[in-house]
Amino acid sequence: MAAQGVPTNPSSHNIATILPKLSDQDPDIRYMTLNDLHKMLLVGGPNFLSHDYTTCAKLVEGLLHTLNDSNGDVQNMSVQTLGAFVKKAPESILCPTIEKVSQVKTGNSVDTTLAATAVRQIVTSLAQPVAGVPRSGKVLEAYNAISKALIPRLVGKVVVPVPNAKGLPSPPRGMLEDDLASGHDSNAIDLLTDVARCFGPMLQEVELQALEQICMRILEAEKCGMVMKKKAVTAIAALSPYFTDGLLAHHVSYSIEQLRQPHITSQQRKLYLQVYGSLAKTIPQKFGPYLKTLTPFVLAPLSQEELEQQRESEAENEGERDVQLEEAREAALVAIENFLQACAQDMKAYIKDVADSSTRFLKYEPNVADDEDEEMEEEDEDEEEFEADEDFEEETGFDDEDDVSWKVRRCSAKTLHALIDTLDPNDPVVYGQIAPALIVRFKEKEESVRNEVIATLAFLIAKTGFSAAGHADNHHSTAQPSRKRRRGFSESLGSDHSAHHHTNGYASPSTPPPTDKATQGLAKMNPEVVKAVAKLLKSNTVPTTSKQALVSLIKDMVIAQKGGLADRTDQVLDPVIDVLSTLGSNPASNSLRVEIMHQLRVIAEYHSSSVIQPAKVVPALAKASKDRYAKVSAEALATIEAYIKALTPPRATKAQSGQYLSQLYQVAVERVGATDTDTEVRQKAVQALGLLIGRTSGSTGANLLSQNDRFAGQQIIAERLRNELTRLACVRAVDTIAVLAQSPQDFKPGWVDAVALELGAQLNKASRSLRGASLAALKMLAVNQASRESLSDSTISQLVSMLVSLLRPDDLHMMGPALIVLAAFAKDRPTLVATGDVISGICAIVVSSSITGVALDALVTCVDAIGQAGAGQNLMQALLNVGTQGDPDITGQVIGTLLVAGGEGKMGVRLADFTRELSVQQDETKKCLALSVLGEAALRLGTSCPLKPTSFTPYFADNSDKVKLSAAVALGRAGAGDVKTYLPSIMEALNSNERQYLLLHSVKELLQHSNAEEDIKPYMEVLWQNIVNSGQAEDNKVVGAECIGRLAIIDPAAYLPQLQTFLQNSNPADRGMVISALRYVFSETEGGYDDNLRTTIIPMLATMLADNNLDNQRMSLTTFNSALHNKPDLVLPHLQDLLPYAMRATVIRPELVREVKMGPFTLKVDDGKDMRHSAYETLYALLDTPASRQRLDIPAFYDRIVAGLGDEHEIKILCCLVLSKLLVIAPAETMRRLDDLAAALRAVLAEKLKENAVKQDVEKLNERQKAVIKVSVVLNKGAAAGVEESRGWRDYFEWVRKEMAPLLKTAEEEMRGAAEF
Repeated sequence: MAAQGVPTNPSSHNIATILPKLSDQDPDIRYMTLNDLHKMLLVGGPNFLSHDYTTCAKLVEGLLHTLNDSNGDVQNMSVQTLGAFVKKAPESILCPTIEKVSQVKTGNSVDTTLAATAVRQIVTSLAQPVAGVPRSGKVLEAYNAISKALIPRLVGKVVVPVPNAKGLPSPPRGMLEDDLASGHDSNAIDLLTDVARCFGPMLQEVELQALEQICMRILEAEKCGMVMKKKAVTAIAALSPYFTDGLLAHHVSYSIEQLRQPHITSQQRKLYLQVYGSLAKTIPQKFGPYLKTLTPFVLAPLSQEELEQQRESEAENEGERDVQLEEAREAALVAIENFLQACAQDMKAYIKDVADSSTRFLKYEPNVADDEDEEMEEEDEDEEEFEADEDFEEETGFDDEDDVSWKVRRCSAKTLHALIDTLDPNDPVVYGQIAPALIVRFKEKEESVRNEVIATLAFLIAKTGFSAAGHADNHHSTAQPSRKRRRGFSESLGSDHSAHHHTNGYASPSTPPPTDKATQGLAKMNPEVVKAVAKLLKSNTVPTTSKQALVSLIKDMVIAQKGGLADRTDQVLDPVIDVLSTLGSNPASNSLRVEIMHQLRVIAEYHSSSVIQPAKVVPALAKASKDRYAKVSAEALATIEAYIKALTPPRATKAQSGQYLSQLYQVAVERVGATDTDTEVRQKAVQALGLLIGRTSGSTGANLLSQNDRFAGQQIIAERLRNELTRLACVRAVDTIAVLAQSPQDFKPGWVDAVALELGAQLNKASRSLRGASLAALKMLAVNQASRESLSDSTISQLVSMLVSLLRPDDLHMMGPALIVLAAFAKDRPTLVATGDVISGICAIVVSSSITGVALDALVTCVDAIGQAGAGQNLMQALLNVGTQGDPDITGQVIGTLLVAGGEGKMGVRLADFTRELSVQQDETKKCLALSVLGEAALRLGTSCPLKPTSFTPYFADNSDKVKLSAAVALGRAGAGDVKTYLPSIMEALNSNERQYLLLHSVKELLQHSNAEEDIKPYMEVLWQNIVNSGQAEDNKVVGAECIGRLAIIDPAAYLPQLQTFLQNSNPADRGMVISALRYVFSETEGGYDDNLRTTIIPMLATMLADNNLDNQRMSLTTFNSALHNKPDLVLPHLQDLLPYAMRATVIRPELVREVKMGPFTLKVDDGKDMRHSAYETLYALLDTPASRQRLDIPAFYDRIVAGLGDEHEIKILCCLVLSKLLVIAPAETMRRLDDLAAALRAVLAEKLKENAVKQDVEKLNERQKAVIKVSVVLNKGAAAGVEESRGWRDYFEWVRKEMAPLLKTAEEEMRGAAEF
């Protein structure tokens, strides 16, 4: 609704009526009139002034009058009203308005910038071009006004000739020319910048050239001040995205010529260097190729030669220093930093020069003597040195207040930070030159410089740690478990239990030896860093923020080295504990306390218990745990957990640890019961208490913590388990205690029953995290024999009833652990488990046909346990009753497992019964079920199975394809149990060239499930040839490839060379089969297999990626992706050789797009779409680990992702996911790309479907829009700093808010819900 006094639907008459009031004597009347005009212009229709030129002209005159008002508020409101007016004004009035406003004389005001400010309001209010959106009539009208009126007013000449303009007067002297003549800044240069930002895409080359020239004139004008010249640098950067190649080349050539002038001043040089730095940030792709020529000119002020010349000049001038030269050096360093950040690839040739220059000026202190080779001195020597510095300043007459050399040193540190970011930590220059230079500068007296030095060294250490850890962690995390199905109850449950042992800190840490140049360099400089940090921590003059950075530095170094302080713990701990004891209670001190807790924690995690000095640390932790600031207290308790692990078996068994553990026990108990403690603190205390009780289990732990204390702690946890605020923490504490318990005597009598029932009660709660944690804890209580023996029959019976509700196939994450719990109980007390409800639940799972993988393993484990305990008769009958209702393969595996586990004749049915059923049955599903049962039973019985190959092969001729395939799978599984009996028969059948597809499936199953690799090897040569020959057929390629891959896994020495040879085969089908086989080799093998691939994997990948067959190219990318996931240690060092293939594969190839006629329609078919999708999946995979990310050329990578947003549907979705990752990985590059991303994302959202679009197209469009909106929200929030500078992105997101409001709201709600979950 319109404001009071303003018509809801104003007309030009309403405007004309109040215009006379603009000349009223009362400034309040003038202000309110302008306010009413502003509101009417905002609420008025888009065309309500279009046909009333007279009123528009009068309104302009009135606004010009008020612009010259003596009242500042009236002037400001007049400017705002001008902006609202031009949005509704007709085209014919725009040019006169701009001309008159730009020439307004403000005689009644001292503000000489008002004219430029008013025109800036006009420019930013006009309709502007938006990337990816067709230009409307309003946009074209606005540009015409800018081109005809404003640009000539800025530069003082007509740039674009106007038709039929003969006889017209020349434009007056330009606004910028006035500024050039007077040297005053009227903000006209800001107006030029706004023109570039708002209308840059529409500016013609001659206009860009004229604007660039006037900016360069400002840079070179002696009268213009530095503020105006800095604005000119900004203006050139704003214009640069729209420069043509010729204009950019001319600009660079001209500036180089100026830099070559022998008498160029330091100030002029600084400005040219600032322009270069700005261009690198703004247009890195276009500007990068020029760096080969430009960089020597940028490095020139940083050369040793110029430094010597400066010293000679100062000596001649009695110490008088050229401050402008220091500023030029600062500009050079900033430019180099920008070059490294935005154009890293183009700077590779100058890495050594940049390192030399940066380290040279990192120690640049002209006020003190040269100390290039000086080591860091003791504190008293530093004092003497400082006094000598003061004497030097007195002699030279140069005051520290005039010294700006600290800016040069700070910029040098920042440049080194950018340089380190581009280099591999193993590069000799990193630890040979950069790191020593940084350590020496710890003595820096200027705080901001010292902080930058510390931050740069910390970044180097962290990067070294990522590089070293990436090698080990990738190998560790990607080593896949065996794909062969587990056989037996003990294997399954044992693996669960042992896995939890490893997650509870049982490994005794030791610092690994250096493995490469980077880790060797870090180990070498470790003593120097520790010494320097300790010295600064002891100093009373170092501020708290700097001390926090130093503590963090040591923490990062410990993490990177996985230790490294064994011989220097005193040097670190003593000053840290002293700092901790002297801190106040302000926010900076609290942040430092938290960081100290982090540091103490990593020291305990990565060092043996003999060096962590609990006598010093434990009292400090006890005090910190009671801190009023909850975050400090919580972090202290988290650190206490690390010390508990370090002071308990097997890392420490000495009785002396007991006194410290007793102190930590008292702290944890006190914090759990404290009523004035934050909830998070109580939760952390519960976790620490649970860990302490668990780690002191068994006979060894009894000497460390008394049984009374352990039982009292267990009782506290049981009581707190009923409290909603601490329930989840208590559940996890119970889990920890259950994992670590060694005998029933470790538990207080009745405690296991009580907590088990409480855990069972949580299984139906609304909180999924609580349900999952409770089930995990219950699983540990059941799996660990010590706790299982402590459970009474009554408790187990109740728990079984509680678990029945989880036996649903709609939640496999809960169902799997529940089955494992039942399996554990069935081992000792089967009658309590094999109830009617449990049997019904198992049958419901079997019937669902949706269970695979880990969940299927859990089901088979449970059934196996029930069968082995002799309680499977009722279950067998129930399974037989529902046998044909589910997937015969799954049901057959379960029945076959139960049949063998229960023993022949004990389950009410025999193996012969299924053989007989198979021979007489006509129903397809029952045949498949019988075959699956027989195959699974034969697999488990092994050589004792009475079945022979002829029990299965007759059914290869069945009329049903399902029966054929079931027979093939069953034959393979049976063969896995008795290789010597079955494999010769299968190979003989393969030679007959009949039913090869089915036989290959049998071979696949045999190789997949068999553990008898030695039995297979004698047949491998013939089997290999049979598979290769059979795999030629189109239908056999996929399964043949998997069989070949599995043979290569069994005998790599024999068959990997053959795979490599086959990649050179002239037949594309053979090459394709080998490419697919290698994918299985990479994914199905663990780290021990890598030595077989080390010399061949890169040549094989390069050969297959260069294949010219389209299908093979796609499969090669998939195989490359598999290698990245599973063999990163082998692939990543050579990524620069392989990645170009994937990058090229993302480019749309027009020759692969063809037209296909379907009736009256002509459709376009893109044969390269699948290949590009595989290539983008590979790019996505490269973002998973730090080791792969640091080898990427991020700008080039970003180019392909932005291009992918204009590709096919699946690729657009994938690119949105990549963008979310890139925001975190490369925030600076993301901010630089916001304008490009805005255009690409807008184009996706603006897509429209045809009227006859099918439902699938509508669903795809909705999915695309949803993905784009989500990534837009993420970018808008995560790149907030860049959003402020990117007008294109701001306009795009405002458009999203307006046009896509429902989708935006939905996306924000979903993301909020996901974060809460």
